[in-house]
Amino acid sequence: MIFEVIQIITEQVNNYLDEIGLDKTVVAENIALLESQNEIVSTNLEDKVALTLINLDEESTLKNFPNHAVENSKTIYKNSVINLNLYLLFSANRNKYINSLNDISKIIAFFQGKKLFTQANTIYNRNNVAMTNIDNFRFTVELYTPTFEELNYIWGTLGGKQFPSALYKVSMIQIERNIPQGEGQLIGKVKGITKTKEQS
Repeated sequence: MIFEVIQIITEQVNNYLDEIGLDKTVVAENIALLESQNEIVSTNLEDKVALTLINLDEESTLKNFPNHAVENSKTIYKNSVINLNLYLLFSANRNKYINSLNDISKIIAFFQGKKLFTQANTIYNRNNVAMTNIDNFRFTVELYTPTFEELNYIWGTLGGKQFPSALYKVSMIQIERNIPQGEGQLIGKVKGITKTKEQS
């Protein structure tokens, strides 16, 4: 679901940029590879805004919730669903600095207007083979502001060259393989005698 979420966000932002008369500049790519020897990646990032996954973490508050369902009068037990938060960095590598600033500004404006993404309110390319297995989804996107120290560490990790950028936290992405871990019969009737305190 990580790829699918990034793909949906990329398409949504590009559609917004197109609607307001700008180029579709956002590409899902690792900004750290900008100056690598890989010519394909370098070409993809030329005069573009890179959308890069820089970190993820598990939502610990939902970690210990039981995961079971009733199917055909049986209780099916599964491992707990993993709820992830993704940290996505938009980095503007436009040929002109003013275009980089403009793109980042418009991206921030887009997410200010739309923070919640669901199957019902989101248009994406359903003909893409990789997107055909998506069921219902729901996630939120919020601006995440790192400290100057964290920002310095992020760009140091990504290669040291800093671009106009915006960092977003995407919550909550659910990861679950549909593999039962066990099953049990439902309790239909309890046999026995109930005694009152006077009888015991």
